Parts: sequence; C-alpha cells; structure tokens
Amino acid sequence: MSEEFSSKLKQTFEDIRTMKVRGAGRIARAAVAALRDEIFYVSDSSPEEFYKRMQAAANFLKSSRPTAVSLPNGINTVIKSIQKGIAQGLDLKSLKEYVAKEAETFIQKSIEAQKKIGEIGTKRIVNGDTILTHCNSQSAISVIETAFKEGKQIKVFVTETRPRFQGRLTAAYLADHGIDVTLIPDTAARLYMRKIDKVVVGADAIAVNGAVVNKIGTSQIAALAFESRTRVMVAAETYKISPQTYWGELIEIEMRSPYEVAPKSWLDKHPRIKVMNPAFDITPPQYIDFIVTEKGIYPPQGIIMLFKELYELA
Repeated sequence: MSEEFSSKLKQTFEDIRTMKVRGAGRIARAAVAALRDEIFYVSDSSPEEFYKRMQAAANFLKSSRPTAVSLPNGINTVIKSIQKGIAQGLDLKSLKEYVAKEAETFIQKSIEAQKKIGEIGTKRIVNGDTILTHCNSQSAISVIETAFKEGKQIKVFVTETRPRFQGRLTAAYLADHGIDVTLIPDTAARLYMRKIDKVVVGADAIAVNGAVVNKIGTSQIAALAFESRTRVMVAAETYKISPQTYWGELIEIEMRSPYEVAPKSWLDKHPRIKVMNPAFDITPPQYIDFIVTEKGIYPPQGIIMLFKELYELA
C-alpha cells in the first residue's frame, strides 16, 4: 500500500517511526503537513476517490507510532475536513484547496497553543524556583523559557531520559538560551527532589480521567514529587486528550526495539536475556497537581469537563 504514496509522505512516516521527528506536538504537525502536501500528489477523478486515497495515507501515518494521541487527533482533523467538504458539495479542486487550508490552520494553531501554554504556565512559576523536567517536551520548555524571559530567576534540573537521552536536547536548548541547567541521571531524581520546587513535564496523551501518558520515567518522577510534596505541572495541548478513553478504551503503550537498551552484539552473547523497552508510562491523576493547556489550567479531575466542551458532549 505504501508505494501509492509520495516519497515525502513515506519519509515522514520513517522520520516519525524512527524518532527523527519526536515530541507529540512535532509529530502531529509533521503528519498533518505530510497530508497537506499529499493532497496534490496525484490526480483524482472524484471527491470520493480523493477521500479514499487520503484515508489510506492517514492510516499509514497513524501506524508509525501508537501512543502519541496527537498523531491520530491531528490526522483526523484533515480527514474530517474532507468529509465536511464533500458534505458541502465542493468540487474536487475546491475540496483540495479547502482541506489544505484546514491542515495549515491546524499546524498554526498547534504552534500558537504551545506559546499560549508558556504564557499560562509561567503564572505558576515563582521567582527563585528550581524546576525539574523530563524528556524533550516543547510545551514544558515553553513554560520554562517564558518564565526565564519574564525575568524570573530559575534553575532547571533535566533528567537524561534514557534510553535515547532526549533530556540532553532539552538541557542543551535551555543552556543555549541562558538558563541555569543541571543534567542528572534518571536514577538520581529522588536524591535531588529535595531541591526541586516544581516538576514541569509534557504529555503524549491524556486520558479523560486526568491520567497522563508521557515518556517512560515520568510516573516515577511524579511519585517522588508526591512523596516530597513537590508540585507537578503537566503542559499539554488539548489535542492530546484521547477521545477513545471516554468510551473506556486504553491507550496503547509503545514497545520499542531492545537494541535501544542494549547493543545487539551484547544481546547476541546473552540470548537468554529478554529486554522490555516501553517508550511511555502512565502517571495517575493523584500525582498531578494541574494540567496547563492553551484553554487554561485544569486539575486532572477537570479534564473530562474540558473534553466534553471541546467535543460538544452533553
């Protein structure tokens, strides 16, 4: 099936699958941009044929990473715009132009949402705070960077985020922008938690009960913060809320290659050793103090009300 798609769309699939494109927001924007460009890749004879081809492309992209809810939610906005355009009776040319515009709107709103999250989240950062963050969340970085730009004297501890060390990206970015940064091993989180005033992390998915799916290790950090009475802030766009969880479905946790944990040469020497490499874990709502979205700040228990508002549910 993939041979039917453009080389750019197939490259986007590989970039997401191999984590060349990483971070839930970046993943969503990359997928939507790929679909936007795919619109004009080949000629279609009718709106219905166009819809069928774009649906196949959407399903292909969705299969690249199973956990990041932003990926299907972003893709679904494109597919829904096709359905809406067909229902309005648009001809094929007008339909393609309409869908391309809707895709671009999603991308711009995603970028604006992260900026807004920074502006809202910084209100909960106090001058002199020491913050701990995990992985490489653009939304979490937006909160930290905005607080620094406002003149708040902050220090940041960043975990390495094994096994792919995304924390190094965060540490380098913050340091390059003048922020006081300390990089620590994931396993040192408990030792340094006594120095931390706020934990600020992102999310790859949010369940309607307020549970947060994020990079593996997040739940342990949140538990340590709970033990130390340290506030935990989750910074995430509203399109990371999983609609499926409203109807009782669970969010699938992606299992990645064992060779991210140990080299193939070493595992070949020890064939009886099994490796589990989950990319994400689930932080229960009781370990989270508040979730910052572009719509405002919500307690975990308030996410279901936000979800109903977004999806216009009674």
